[in-house]
Amino acid sequence: MSNAHASGLDRTLHNLKNGFLEGVLRGCHRGLLSTHDYSKLMICETLDDVKTLLCSTDYRALLQDLPSPLHSSTIVSTCTQKMVDDFNIFRSQAGEPLGAFLDFLTYGHMIDNVVLVLTGVLHERSVQELLQKCHPLGSFDSMASIAVANNMRELYRLVIVDTPLAPYFSQCSNQEDLDELNVEIMRNILYKAYLHDFMKFCEGVGGVTATSMMVTACSLFRLSISNNAHRTSWDLKQINGQ
Repeated sequence: MSNAHASGLDRTLHNLKNGFLEGVLRGCHRGLLSTHDYSKLMICETLDDVKTLLCSTDYRALLQDLPSPLHSSTIVSTCTQKMVDDFNIFRSQAGEPLGAFLDFLTYGHMIDNVVLVLTGVLHERSVQELLQKCHPLGSFDSMASIAVANNMRELYRLVIVDTPLAPYFSQCSNQEDLDELNVEIMRNILYKAYLHDFMKFCEGVGGVTATSMMVTACSLFRLSISNNAHRTSWDLKQINGQ
């Protein structure tokens, strides 16, 4: 077979396997806010101005019928839900290794959600209220059980064991009490194990995935370390809806 024929066959097979997702991705990419859009958002004086601007983008269908008075949390949750819906379309159509890659992207949100609920419970906030503040991409069935866990072992047995985070939790077992310090230690241990596992997966995939995600994972880990001193206060702001 000539090189031209082989190249044509490769393109045909690529379109059969990935053509739909590539088309959806190109459409989503065109719908991303531009630098110019963000510049205009920075000078908006009211939430109505923000709504008006976003209604000139792909967010129009979601935002145009929002009633007044507007709340920032409503705009954020509505726009986040669009991203989640787009992500779920990709995940439902993805083969491997893309499917596993997309799953890995949700694990960080799972960790953040567990920590958010734990921190909120320690401050005697309603579990249902806390669950509403969790990121949709990190939701899982047993999250509500976090409230009844009194130590790390119970947290693993009641919540973590049936999630993808279970393999990362072994190093947390020596931290018994669920106080703020141990919750923060748990977060750092889980993130380190998760990013290490993600990098091993990307190296196995190879190519651009490996080189790009190496830079991304290292940046995420450095940010996690540098922001460590501020995370608890950030969680409290999330819990309090600030």
